[in-house]
Amino acid sequence: MQKGIKRVIDIVLSLIVLVLFLPLWIIIAILIKVTSKGPIFFLQERPGQYREIFKVYKFRTMELGSEKMVKGQEVIGSDDRITSIGTFLRRSKIDEIPQVLNVLKGEMSLVGPRPERIASLDDYDEEISKRLNMKPGMTGLAQVSGNIYLDLQDRYKFDVYYVEHFSLLLDIKIIIRTIGVVIFGEDKYIDKCLVELNSGQRSTSV
Repeated sequence: MQKGIKRVIDIVLSLIVLVLFLPLWIIIAILIKVTSKGPIFFLQERPGQYREIFKVYKFRTMELGSEKMVKGQEVIGSDDRITSIGTFLRRSKIDEIPQVLNVLKGEMSLVGPRPERIASLDDYDEEISKRLNMKPGMTGLAQVSGNIYLDLQDRYKFDVYYVEHFSLLLDIKIIIRTIGVVIFGEDKYIDKCLVELNSGQRSTSV
C-alpha cells in the first residue's frame, strides 16, 4: 500500500515541478549554452531497481570530456572541470531537477538510494545489493546525512537501511531534510543523521 502511495506522490510532485519550474529550465538551458560548449543535458547510464540499466538526466555542469569519473569518488566544488554556471547548479542541486523525467517514466523515485555508475556493481556483495531492491531516488537518506563527506561504505549502509526500513514517514523526513541541505549545504548535516545505523532505531529529528 505504502509503495503504491509513494508512486502516486512521485507522479504528482514531479508534474508540479515540471510545470512550475519550466521557466527556470529555459533560463538554465540558455545559461549553459552561452557559458560553455556542449549539450544542455548530461545523460549517463546507471543501474536502477533490480539492476535494470536506464539513462539518468541532469543539467550539464562540467566541461566536455569530463565524463570519466573515479568509482566511488564524488566530484567536489573545487573541481576545475565544473563550468561557471555548473558550480551554482551543483550547489543548489538544480542540476538534478531533470530527473523528474526519470521519475515520471518510472525509472526513479523522488526518494531512494542514489543511482551509481555501472562500474560500481562489480564491488557489490549480497548486503550492498539490497540497495537495488527499490527504485533509485533524486534524494536519499545518505544525501541528507553528509553525502560526499561520508565514506562510500557508510553511504551504502544508509541506502540499505532505507530499503529495509522504508516508510512514507521516512520519505517525508528525507524530503524536509533535503530542503535544509539545499539551503545550508551538506556539510551542516555530517553529524546530524536522521537514523542511528548502529542501534537500528529511527531518529525523530529532521
